[in-house]
Amino acid sequence: MKKLLFLLFFLSLSVMNAQDYFPANDGVKTSQNTSFAFTNATIYVTPSEIITKGTLLIKDGKVVSVGKSVNIPKGTKIIDLDGKTVYPSFIDMYSDFGIEKPKRQTSGYGGSQYDSEREGYYWNDHIRPETNSIDDFKFDTKKAKSFIDAGFGVVNTHLQDGIIRGSGLLVALNPNSTDAYRFLNTKSAQYLSFSKSNKSKQLYPGSLMGAMALLRQVYNDADWYAKGNMKNKDLSLEALNSNRNLVQIFETDNVLDALRADKVGDEFGIQYTIVGSGEEFERISDIKATNANFIIPINFSDAYDVSDPLLTQHISLRDMRKWNQEPSNLSELSKNNINFALTTYKLKDVKSFHKNLQKAIKYGFDKEKALAALTTIPAKILGNNSIGNLKTGSYANFIITSGDVFDAKSTIYENWVQGDKNVINDMNIKDITGDYMLYVNATNYDLSITGKGAKQTATIKLGDKKLKANFSYADDWISITINNDDHFTRMLGKIINDANLMQGDAFDAQGTKSTWSASKKVKKEDDKKSDENTKEKSEEDTDEDSAEKDVLVLPVSYPNIGFGNFNQPKTETLLIKNVTVWTSENEGILENTDVLLKDGKISKIGKNISSKEATVIDGTGKHLTAGIVDEHSHIAASAVNEWAQNSSAEVTMEDVIDPNDINIYRNISGGTTTSQILHGSANPIGGRSAIIKLKWGENAESMIYNNSPKFIKFALGENVKQSSSRNGTRFPQTRMGVEQLFTDYFTRAQEYEVLKKSGKPYRKDAEMETLVEILNGDRFISCHSYVQSEINMLMKVAEKFNFKINTFTHILEGYKVADKMKEHGVGGSTFSDWWAYKYEVIDAIPFNAAIMHNAGVTVAINSDDREMSRRLNQEAAKTIKYGGVSELEAWKMVTINPAKLLHIDDKVGSIKVGKDADVVLWSKHPMSIYAQAEKTIIDGKVYFDRNEDIKKREAINQEKSKLVTMMLKEKLAGGKTQTPKKREDRNFECDTLEELKN
Repeated sequence: MKKLLFLLFFLSLSVMNAQDYFPANDGVKTSQNTSFAFTNATIYVTPSEIITKGTLLIKDGKVVSVGKSVNIPKGTKIIDLDGKTVYPSFIDMYSDFGIEKPKRQTSGYGGSQYDSEREGYYWNDHIRPETNSIDDFKFDTKKAKSFIDAGFGVVNTHLQDGIIRGSGLLVALNPNSTDAYRFLNTKSAQYLSFSKSNKSKQLYPGSLMGAMALLRQVYNDADWYAKGNMKNKDLSLEALNSNRNLVQIFETDNVLDALRADKVGDEFGIQYTIVGSGEEFERISDIKATNANFIIPINFSDAYDVSDPLLTQHISLRDMRKWNQEPSNLSELSKNNINFALTTYKLKDVKSFHKNLQKAIKYGFDKEKALAALTTIPAKILGNNSIGNLKTGSYANFIITSGDVFDAKSTIYENWVQGDKNVINDMNIKDITGDYMLYVNATNYDLSITGKGAKQTATIKLGDKKLKANFSYADDWISITINNDDHFTRMLGKIINDANLMQGDAFDAQGTKSTWSASKKVKKEDDKKSDENTKEKSEEDTDEDSAEKDVLVLPVSYPNIGFGNFNQPKTETLLIKNVTVWTSENEGILENTDVLLKDGKISKIGKNISSKEATVIDGTGKHLTAGIVDEHSHIAASAVNEWAQNSSAEVTMEDVIDPNDINIYRNISGGTTTSQILHGSANPIGGRSAIIKLKWGENAESMIYNNSPKFIKFALGENVKQSSSRNGTRFPQTRMGVEQLFTDYFTRAQEYEVLKKSGKPYRKDAEMETLVEILNGDRFISCHSYVQSEINMLMKVAEKFNFKINTFTHILEGYKVADKMKEHGVGGSTFSDWWAYKYEVIDAIPFNAAIMHNAGVTVAINSDDREMSRRLNQEAAKTIKYGGVSELEAWKMVTINPAKLLHIDDKVGSIKVGKDADVVLWSKHPMSIYAQAEKTIIDGKVYFDRNEDIKKREAINQEKSKLVTMMLKEKLAGGKTQTPKKREDRNFECDTLEELKN
């Protein structure tokens, strides 16, 4: 009965596949026999289902049966694979195979392009979900061969262009067929990225945070469109909604962008499959928390050429570590049960894929999981169970190898795609490698043959002299030509027995014929034992556990750069005794006082405090202050300006917090514990702020204040009207235009709120939502400002719309309007002594802070500079010199006053029972130029300790020395190297413009 059912199934497949409706005008149409049985093979049906001495039966491009006892129908061609292994062909989930990326459009001299060029599509040209990859696809036979040779049978390709890129194409790499059969899915996935389209010159988005905001708005607009609320036709939004149920694949460049992409997806209930960067090991816990599937490239970097000590000094520890650590990435992902597929993406040459994968396996990556990452996992992510396995009914996509496919010694013989054979290495070529004694014309030569398959090569020696020689082995024929001092001997012959004895005819330059022979050298007993020991050692080396021991992977720190923490700080109970306390409260400065920090809070302040559980710190002769608060900073960010529109209220700096920025560590070394990370001043209405605690080593989310007050950056003056721009055409171009822009936007925001409250359908607009928050007093403005006329103007605009400006930052002409600022209720966050660095600052004076303070304005001293922010204690001291402010009031300008301006004075800014334990222990008077921050404590955790800092410096030197030694060994062993490069520190300022890459 089983046999009958099997035959009926086989016949049904035959009939189904035989019904070819295409006419044949180029010859007869008789089909060839397409039934094959591969017998006696080790068959990997899946990575975990393995059949030894099994049979694989295929017909018409599909697997008909697989197992130990397979009935082979009459007429089937039988191929004996005794001693060989069969694996499912690999799948590359992320490729641009067959699709050419468009060349980047340049702006030229025609000014800047702010609007879309297309009609009937979304208002932003970088949103292209309507793109169908099939329209641009052309099968690339040459590139297909490189994939086939590496074992791939299927690629998932798409047009790698734009933020939303449209649908992809699942293609079988069958050079012997047509697209009608190759296309497995013409809408395999929808693709996204943070990169703009090369097809458009439209400027927006000009930043990473702009790209994130744009994605959010697109999703909101797609929902609005789906409900039938738009009057116009939008083919982009239609396509986006149509593609909503496809696999959503998001390309990222680094581990932080992977987390950012996941954040956007989570907000809209979308679980992206994320194309990683190979850096996931640096934030493995955060990566795991995404619950996302990943597609991981294995484009490992080469060691640096460290032979020049002077050039070596410029290589950052971060980059040196990357070379050492990144091969362990796959192992770390696997150990943490993160589901991922592998890709050739980012490799310069597909040929290096196996070499890199073998390196990852040496670093502890499990081979079974490696096979799954190339077969069953990508198939499952794509929702296609007919690829990536050799189960009955699946496509006959498989490779035939000499053994373990991940062993460098193994050979891939053939790669069958949709039942069509692609020969990579002739599996009938005998392995004749070894050492031989070659005898010709009464002379003995040493012949050594290495390599595999058709690529076996030979070297020939006469005594110790290496001779010039050519060797080839094909179709069972051996051809050798020897050049011994221009005396040529040519030989042709064959192998005549299983011992690889070779014989044939030889010819000299005159054509005189003789005979030649070569026989394998007989090894002595001692040599055999040596070979056996070598073999045993080799087998041990291939064992994964042993391999891990042989590889030294340096530990990861958080962040994974110099001065990172190998162990994250923990909340401690700390008792600081007999210290001078600067409270920044009415109590002023307290001498010989104790402060108890417990559970992340300031628990007690007084004298003779005791605690059994506390670690006691002797504060004798030292000073304790609240952590410094910087009201205006641009550190710890991956972007600073969304400059491509005159209003960017839709973007938020919280999206682009960079916890890896070394300036965080430098700031806490100078006593700064809290910073407002502001958007730049490229436009009148800038982006929303991020208020962060400088918790070095934590992730971005952990640094942002819980229930953070809402702030936004506004700007006035030269920057926003593009005074320095060579081709700026964006409105406004004058200071008058700036005022009109504010009026226009707030009028629109009022109208938006009226519609929103009416109960009628409305299009959710992130920009308008933010401005409504300002109107309602739920979001506060920090405004970049210089000139008194504009300062007055903005206060009047705010009063017209019945809200207040919270802070004028820079405010270098604040001394002229201090009375009006007091009346309006706005604070001033200024520089201590900056002036005349551009024309609109020509009237600035260093007495500005003191004058505003004396007028009753809440005044803070800010940095707006990565270097100044680590010495704000000294900047505060300058107000004593310029204006005679008292020491205590001067100190308040970098502690409680900026905390008040940021509406966080209930948490930080002073030493008061119940507030957060954010304090700094100084070696001397905190405003002395000789004072050093000995300990910087945030939430009761010691994030900076000067003694530990000295140890870290020594550890960095030792680690770099170790890495230099490892790289020298790599070079001496013949490994590839790259030229040393210096990693440039980014220096974001108010006017920094960074183009979002295409």
